[in-house]
Amino acid sequence: MKNKYALFCFLVSVLTSVAQSNQPAVTTTEQQIVIDSINSLLNKIYVFPETAKTMSDLLSANIKKGNYSTITDAVVFSERLTSDLQSVSKDKHIRVRLNPEYIKQVKESQSKSTDSNEMPSAMLEQLKMRNYGFKEIKILDGNIGYIDLRNFESPKFAGETAVAAMNFVSNCNALIIDLRRNGGGSPEMIQLITSYLFGAEPVHLNNFYFRPTNENTQTWTLPYITGKRRPDMDVYVLTSNVTFSAAEEFTYNLKNLKRATIIGETTGGGANPGGNEIINDRFTIFVPSGRAINPITNTNWEGTGVKPDIEVPASDALFIAQQKALEKLAQKDVNNLHSIYPWLLTSLNIKQKPLNIEEKQLKEYTGTYGSKSVILKDGKLLFSVTSYLQTPLVPMGNDLFNVDETFLHVQFIREARKITGLRIENVNGNTESYKKEQK
Repeated sequence: MKNKYALFCFLVSVLTSVAQSNQPAVTTTEQQIVIDSINSLLNKIYVFPETAKTMSDLLSANIKKGNYSTITDAVVFSERLTSDLQSVSKDKHIRVRLNPEYIKQVKESQSKSTDSNEMPSAMLEQLKMRNYGFKEIKILDGNIGYIDLRNFESPKFAGETAVAAMNFVSNCNALIIDLRRNGGGSPEMIQLITSYLFGAEPVHLNNFYFRPTNENTQTWTLPYITGKRRPDMDVYVLTSNVTFSAAEEFTYNLKNLKRATIIGETTGGGANPGGNEIINDRFTIFVPSGRAINPITNTNWEGTGVKPDIEVPASDALFIAQQKALEKLAQKDVNNLHSIYPWLLTSLNIKQKPLNIEEKQLKEYTGTYGSKSVILKDGKLLFSVTSYLQTPLVPMGNDLFNVDETFLHVQFIREARKITGLRIENVNGNTESYKKEQK
């Protein structure tokens, strides 16, 4: 349980949001108990002993000076302690929280089980409701897999879902893993997912040092997985400034192993794993008890974050990743006369920066063209691909349109400033022409 980056942190905030609004005031006696407990935990398990002492000295000095005496709100008190601790350590993992519901759930779970790693049932239900962090899995144009992963949950609970996700994208030509809203989780899940991206030969991913046990550990890709390995598939990882903790380790590992292209923003900068510790019956503190030591760089991303290979605003990262993936696939497919990738690139680019055409001009294109028809609905042109399927036309300029979600272009024929017909062209270069029926 302790060898985690941020396990439960998100769930804790969800479970306690209601409870926090009606909490009793913090007394000076409770403040002293909380600070004494925090200081004991820091000096016992925080990864850097000297920093732990400096943090505990600051809290002791502050309460002695009465710096917390006017604070009665429990949430404000926890936030003030967090701010003071981070002002010394610069460690974004350290966080004091008001967590009465979490503490209650943990204690009830412990009273029913001898397994210290047993997850409280309410938290497990929260994980299930969020599909263990796997928010969206789909196939983008060009057979590019896309996984929107919000948390790296423990394989003990999320392993089956992770295996299903990786097998779903196993036949893709490229893979985009979106970590722009991922706040961390389990190194074991990093190990599982990464194993699908390498061959059977074990790959050294990371090293960890843990102060409480004075232990050094290593993580490697797994020798056995369920499903197909894809060491040949191009991988793109999307990041933002809120990508944090285990999500950063996943990104940092793949970047330094030259296994993925990182696209987006520099990440949050939290590399010290640890776990939630109970202070009293209302407060918890996340204490980093270890540090990551990458076998290639011999350091980590603490305080600096992971710098992307292609730095763009997080909002643009998915488009850039799709663009780069299609460009690379087009290079590999250069000998195919009718390669779909240049076509898909064009479609992607016009979707990203669509042309605006006034409704008056759009009406020029409407009408019947043999067995085909074009209508205007809600400011958009719809083209009858078949008698039962109407698809939006996306303008490309010069009376040329892309037929959305297809490998078709429609070129309208203009004669003497009037639309007199259209020509349909598919990705293989085949064309069909239709004259416009005049009213």
